[in-house]
Amino acid sequence: MVRKLFVLLFLIIHFKILAQNGSLRGFIYEESSGEPAMFSNILIKKIDVGAVTDVNGFFNLSKIPVGQYKIIVSYIGFEPIEDSIKIESDKILDKKYFLKKSSIELNTIQVSAAKQESKSNINTSVVKLTARSISKLPSIGGDPDIAQFLQILPGVVFTGDQGGELYIRGGAPIHNMVLLDGMIIYNAFHSIGLFSVFDTDIIKTADVYTGGFNAEYGGRISSVIDIKTRDGNKKNISGKFSSSTFGSKFLIEGPLKFNKSKTRNSFIVSSKLSYIDKTSEYFYNYIGDNGLPYNFIDLYAKASFMGSNGSKLNLFSFNFQDNVNYSQLIDYSWKSKGFGGNFVIIPVGSTMLIEGNLAYSNYVTNQLNNDVSPRTSSISGFNTGLDFTYFLKGENQIKYGVEVLGFGNSLSYLNPSNIKISHQDNTTEFAGYIKYKKVGSRFLFEPSLRYHSYTSLGESSFEPRLGLKFNLNENLRIKSSAGLFSQNLIAINTGREVVNLFRAFISSTTNLPSSLGNNDRNTFLQKSRHIISGFEYDFNEFWSLNFEGYLKHFNQLISLNRNKIYEDNSTNENVIDELKKDFIIETGLARGLDLLFTYNNQKDINIWFVYSIGKVTRRDAFEEYYPHYDRRHNINIVSSYLFGEKKTWSIDLRWNFGSGFPFTQTQGYYENIDFSDGISTDITQSNDEIEVLYSNFNRGRMPSYHRLDFSIKKTFKFSNYNIIESVFSISNLYDRNNIFYYNQLTDSRIDQFPILPTLSLNWQF
Repeated sequence: MVRKLFVLLFLIIHFKILAQNGSLRGFIYEESSGEPAMFSNILIKKIDVGAVTDVNGFFNLSKIPVGQYKIIVSYIGFEPIEDSIKIESDKILDKKYFLKKSSIELNTIQVSAAKQESKSNINTSVVKLTARSISKLPSIGGDPDIAQFLQILPGVVFTGDQGGELYIRGGAPIHNMVLLDGMIIYNAFHSIGLFSVFDTDIIKTADVYTGGFNAEYGGRISSVIDIKTRDGNKKNISGKFSSSTFGSKFLIEGPLKFNKSKTRNSFIVSSKLSYIDKTSEYFYNYIGDNGLPYNFIDLYAKASFMGSNGSKLNLFSFNFQDNVNYSQLIDYSWKSKGFGGNFVIIPVGSTMLIEGNLAYSNYVTNQLNNDVSPRTSSISGFNTGLDFTYFLKGENQIKYGVEVLGFGNSLSYLNPSNIKISHQDNTTEFAGYIKYKKVGSRFLFEPSLRYHSYTSLGESSFEPRLGLKFNLNENLRIKSSAGLFSQNLIAINTGREVVNLFRAFISSTTNLPSSLGNNDRNTFLQKSRHIISGFEYDFNEFWSLNFEGYLKHFNQLISLNRNKIYEDNSTNENVIDELKKDFIIETGLARGLDLLFTYNNQKDINIWFVYSIGKVTRRDAFEEYYPHYDRRHNINIVSSYLFGEKKTWSIDLRWNFGSGFPFTQTQGYYENIDFSDGISTDITQSNDEIEVLYSNFNRGRMPSYHRLDFSIKKTFKFSNYNIIESVFSISNLYDRNNIFYYNQLTDSRIDQFPILPTLSLNWQF
């Protein structure tokens, strides 16, 4: 009995001692602008415990033993801050720090926050981008653009200068989720593939998950691109004006003052205008008689309101437009607009972080071809979510949340067999997830689970996911991830076009075959499974290697039925589903290896070498084939060099090589005779349409693609708020003829851009 009491007393004392802990949390900002200092470091010296701030500049350290401590706040390019703190039992200490830019050139090499973060985050198949990293690319058409940077990432295949669609590790563009401040963006890239809808100068971070992403994200089966924008300058009115032979851009930002008191609120407004359809007649008249038939307009606005404890509300809106008009070939346009908000709440007396978002967007697209009837499509709806992050000891945490999506869509489409396909529907989806992150001295463990309910289909999907990382030593880290994924959204294209511009979406279709081969269909959803493994190795402070192998098995894919030649009615009851249903089901397999080799001396030289080898196959009811984006080999080499006495000159180079895409060759032509008069039809007098007789599906290969881009930039710095940049760039330096569009009926070919010089001036104020 005494022994039991002793044990009980010991446990009480033990847990009482463990309870003598407190927490430290807060925000780190840049003093000059009031912007969050994301990915900066905070270290408690005595116990050697630290953290890296998130995109909001927020940090949290829980379960700290009570006592007096010295802490250091640091970030490359800024003066470190040293502070004394006192941790009290069961209390949360809230702090704010403002970093000043360093006035001296540091002679010692500092380890970047990104490398420190890699040791405490799994980061399988994810690349984290900032505006600074994007700026290392050649400034083709003016400012560097995230669309150009995404094209150099491991596992990413793109269709080139024109068209600009991304295919990520075997997934089609429809299988990529693009988020802007939590809002779903249905088309993020302009038809001229050099540009996205996003202004680089408003981007805070862009996290690109090429596969194996955790349960926070859902509704897509291949990849996620999560873009977050800056809040705007909270101290001064500032901006940027850029003009080039391609177009112009204007950005303005500053504090929102509702009274004379010091403000924590801000705004940022950005606009981009392309006028290359006009200027190309003068500057690039060697390309064609009608110049370059592209134009677009992008508008984005955001207002940020911050509370005294760091809680924040953002309101934003956008309007994007795109148009392509090739005379006698194609007239294509789309419009996208939306608005919404997101927030961050720091509850008083709690180690929890609450985040949420609510947004609405609309996307409409139209296409006119001379050889087919008009194609039209629209989709509009909302998405909202609420997330809770609970911080445990050290860097351990639990995160969970809920999401609701609702959208309506419509489609009018004429397939290659001149059969009209129409669709109109409304869809609602609910989802919930939970994620646990355990950070040990060497081992990182991140299991997560997502439940996604597709109510319009009456289906649900349970999706377990797992991420692992093992830090073998200071320089070598092994990582792996796996998971199940699902989606409802379907893209509309035939897969026959050498290059497809028409990008339309539908959902909730049940017009599907009942089986694929010998396997019965048991779901209306698209589904996939990912397995990814690899390692990270730091040779030294400058050189690093990231190597990954992946396998994506697409259990079920849904596509527009390119084989449909019969109407789905009682007359054709005995016709197989694959010849009469609007859509077909397929399976797919993508496998490959990605290598990323980087050099960065943090002073003047930055080098990226990317090599990807992959193979993508699809199987429908009739055959196994290669989709049109099956590129076996892809190489990107990017280099950036700063020079001059004050590093005011820079040279940027990018070379890309891609092996040929598959396409369906033309076997012959035939006359499609109209027998509307029955047996009395006089075929000798009829004037009917000429149609293409295709060869075996995607058995041909287009020529290899390769292109060299170059830019040189000179910076004139008059003050911190008065900077002019002059940029001269050349795209396709050695004038390679890369195919863009080919009309197999008229035998008309359009190549991608020839040698294309641009001159731009940028004024920052």
